[in-house]
Amino acid sequence: MERLHYQPIKQFRVRSGVCEISDPWSMAKVTASSPAIEVMTDLRKIPAATIAHDLSLAQANHSMILRGVRLLFVTDLSRRVVGVITSNDLLGEKPTRVAGERMMRHEELVVRDIMVATEELDAVSLSDVLRSEVGHVVSTLKACGRQHALVVEEGGNGDLSLRGIFSASQIARQMGIPLQTTEVARTFAEIEAAIAG
Repeated sequence: MERLHYQPIKQFRVRSGVCEISDPWSMAKVTASSPAIEVMTDLRKIPAATIAHDLSLAQANHSMILRGVRLLFVTDLSRRVVGVITSNDLLGEKPTRVAGERMMRHEELVVRDIMVATEELDAVSLSDVLRSEVGHVVSTLKACGRQHALVVEEGGNGDLSLRGIFSASQIARQMGIPLQTTEVARTFAEIEAAIAG
């Protein structure tokens, strides 16, 4: 077996007081004309927050709070993504409506009862994202009336894999817009005002 000879990496002395610890949660500031990829949460770098389809709504809410997210990917027994559930789905009127329609108690509902199934979700392709700007993403989210959009990548065999996600609240934070609300219309109004300004 042939031995590889690796050269050492060039080293240097660091002057006192010139190094800071990187904040892994800090996000680059963006404008409407910044590349769209700069506001995408890349699921190859950040693990997707998931929840099993048969867990309770209380467990889903607790999981969101613990992870500091507003969306969970819902998985089946095979760990395939079957939908998404957002904080708006959990805390809005949907659970009460579904419980009433099915003549169930609110506490009996599970994640699959109020999730948005993958067949109902619109997604954008990574190849389109790589040619787009932040303004295009904002327009896409506004057109579908949702806080989130999925980004998928096509594999060599034609299968789709979930590659990333866009979040209106993350875009607003990266644009430096303070958000006071989770309301979709107001979020987009604040983002558009920043874009126009």
